[in-house]
Amino acid sequence: MQSRVVQMVEENKDPLVVPRTNGITRALPQRLLHLLMLFLFLCFTFSVASIYMIKYFGFHSIVPTIKPSLLPCIEEESKNLESWINPPSNLLHTMSDKELLWRASMVPRVKKYPFKRVPKIAFMFLTKGALPLAPIWERFFKGHQGFYSIYIHSLPSFEADFPASSVFYKRQIPSQVTEWGKMSMCDAERRLLANALLDISNEWFVLLSESCIPLYNFNVIYKYISQSKHSFVGAFDDPGPYGRGRYDENMLPEVNISQWRKGSQWFEMSRKLALFIVEDTKFYPKFAEFCRPACYVDEHYFPTMLTIQASNLLANRSITWVDWSRGGAHPATFGKSDITEEFMKRMLAGPNCTYNDRNTSMCYLFARKFAPSALEPLFLLAPKYLGF
Repeated sequence: MQSRVVQMVEENKDPLVVPRTNGITRALPQRLLHLLMLFLFLCFTFSVASIYMIKYFGFHSIVPTIKPSLLPCIEEESKNLESWINPPSNLLHTMSDKELLWRASMVPRVKKYPFKRVPKIAFMFLTKGALPLAPIWERFFKGHQGFYSIYIHSLPSFEADFPASSVFYKRQIPSQVTEWGKMSMCDAERRLLANALLDISNEWFVLLSESCIPLYNFNVIYKYISQSKHSFVGAFDDPGPYGRGRYDENMLPEVNISQWRKGSQWFEMSRKLALFIVEDTKFYPKFAEFCRPACYVDEHYFPTMLTIQASNLLANRSITWVDWSRGGAHPATFGKSDITEEFMKRMLAGPNCTYNDRNTSMCYLFARKFAPSALEPLFLLAPKYLGF
């Protein structure tokens, strides 16, 4: 009986245990297979999505982001000295006046240039619009490329139409409206100086108007300016009502009345003096606020400031001839009927003056004011009297 029970137990043992073990064995591979298939599907889906995103988005978003951070290093390393010393190829920049003056005030600390520098004269034309006497200037500049630069400050609305062959082609700088006798006139002159200073080869700076002409050929004027020990800025002490009479005590302490000077608007100055003007933040606010009509700031700001800062460098005279004999607030303007041989002789004669501490009869290099109608007779007489 006992053996029979044991036998039944042993016979029933396998059916109870083995079926459960075989079920688990079959279930596990199926679940693993499902998981593996799911994993492979997800990997495939992710790979396809990644390739799609890189193809259509990655190269447009990632590469441009990396490119700017790398290119400056490459470009900086590839630059040579010429890229720093060549003048700007386009004068129509987008700098504000504040940015321009700051940029122009930069100077090299090492005085000796590491390249062959040909010093140039910057001819700066402060005009309302066209240059009616341009043919005379074209003849004057012909054959002297590399020894001069030209800058034009006109009304912002004026659109020049100089041909590509002209020396005035694309020589306009960004400009603003100017008013006679007001600080906007000095702003225009500072703007011209600052733009000209961006060319490191410009050593001397001449301010001219559309009514100006040269009185000698280029070689004579270049030699006269380049060999002068002084800059030709008029600066004299006028004790009368149109000199010291315009002084305002609010100019103190920067300017006292004994330092107050008056001079012609039309100047020639060295690079050193031009830098004094563009970097000035000390005197400018005083003149802007306390020298207003009937104080004409363009007659006092530069002469006074430069007298205070560098009086030993000033010739205290202008090299631009004008005729005040007709009276009035402005000098005489000469038209076609005025331009005769006698007039040319009288204009060139002039009084004696001092040049490099010696007396000379050659005192003026330029003259004004000439109307557009004066062009024809001036053009005809220039070879005989002006030397070009």
